[in-house]
Amino acid sequence: MNRTKTAQVIGILLLLFTPCIYAQHSEKAQSLSLEEIWKAAEMNNRQLKLSDLNLQQSKIEILEAKDLLLPELSVGGDVKLNSKFLIYDNGLFSSPQDVPIKGYGYEVGYNLNFNLFNGGKDKRNIVMKKEEEIRKQYEIDLQKHSVKYNAAVAFFDLYKLLHFYDFLHAEIEAEKKQLALIESLYRNGTVLKSDVLRTSVKLSQLELNLSDVKKKIEIAKQRLNILMGRENDTEIEIKYDETIELNSITDGDYNDYLDIAFNKSPEYKMVNSDIKWSELNVKQMKAALLPKVSLYSNYNYTYPQISFYPYSNNLWGFGQTGIKVQFSIDNLYKSKHAIARAQVATNQAKEKANIKKDEILIQVKEAYLQQQQALESMKTAEQNIIKTTETVRVIRSSYLNQESLLTDLLEAENALLEAKFNLTTAQTNVKVTHIRLLAIIGIL
Repeated sequence: MNRTKTAQVIGILLLLFTPCIYAQHSEKAQSLSLEEIWKAAEMNNRQLKLSDLNLQQSKIEILEAKDLLLPELSVGGDVKLNSKFLIYDNGLFSSPQDVPIKGYGYEVGYNLNFNLFNGGKDKRNIVMKKEEEIRKQYEIDLQKHSVKYNAAVAFFDLYKLLHFYDFLHAEIEAEKKQLALIESLYRNGTVLKSDVLRTSVKLSQLELNLSDVKKKIEIAKQRLNILMGRENDTEIEIKYDETIELNSITDGDYNDYLDIAFNKSPEYKMVNSDIKWSELNVKQMKAALLPKVSLYSNYNYTYPQISFYPYSNNLWGFGQTGIKVQFSIDNLYKSKHAIARAQVATNQAKEKANIKKDEILIQVKEAYLQQQQALESMKTAEQNIIKTTETVRVIRSSYLNQESLLTDLLEAENALLEAKFNLTTAQTNVKVTHIRLLAIIGIL
């Protein structure tokens, strides 16, 4: 009877605690891949949001430039008090003639001005604003590549640290078992006390290293959260169990990457955009030497009529429509230095483009060689894993047979652990250097 009640109570408790256990499992952070982190960063990164606002500003500036093509139209009116209207027929010191007018007046009308020609400055200004918008888009592309690269560095830094944690945790568990074995051998008089102490020291050092890795993991997670535009203490997990794909990284050579860079690199496109803008600016300065032609029209209702003789106290209307031509003679000598300054700016932009081309040549070469070096380091690390694993197996067997010292075994185990670290580091370096190369050439 008691057993039945006990079983029922246990069953009820399990039912009560099951939702809690499920809730804790469901609240666990979802593991994110690098592509998912990139998507989150593109949507929420604060630097990208700021760049997008700059692009929106450029679009509005284009609309403002187009507004300048519209005619100027104004309506207005006024109400005034009139003084006496005195006409001095025989000079200022003679008795004037007092023309009877109303003591007040008003006027209402419109004024229209439409630019027909001003050297193409307004239309060229629109083209220049569009070029500025294109440059802002290149800046966004460059910023996006930078954010994705930084996110990849943070991702693989966390990836590497999580693997380090697993290696250290597994090594600690294995070392605990080995310590228990050595203590057993010591009690049987097979090994010395120093072997127990050395193993204990190694175990303590491994635990200290594990604590250090834990702290670095927290920092890496915080950095990754900030790059994704999230709160820095948001729980985050990444998919680090998956094998890094390296097949596509070995494709392509230096010349292929260089050709892509000069066609796709946002930095190179930006300096070429600066050249186009500066050339347009030279034409804009030269347009000041051309005449301005505009169509104008105005019409006003005025009371009283005191502008033309004979004067009248009645309401009158008068307007004009015509074409006005203006030519600023002073621009013939004033604009000389402005044109020269704009031409120098164009030459500067061309030189900057050549400098940027040289920089891209160096950056692509450096990134390409770093990628090749990382691939070689990975192959070496893979070979070292095989060798150190076999070394540990042989020395452990000989130590248990009292044919080698414990120091040899501990050194071999440390070498194997370091080889695992080096392989993981080399694998992540291959991926990071490849991503950096893609970011530099503009196809990340």
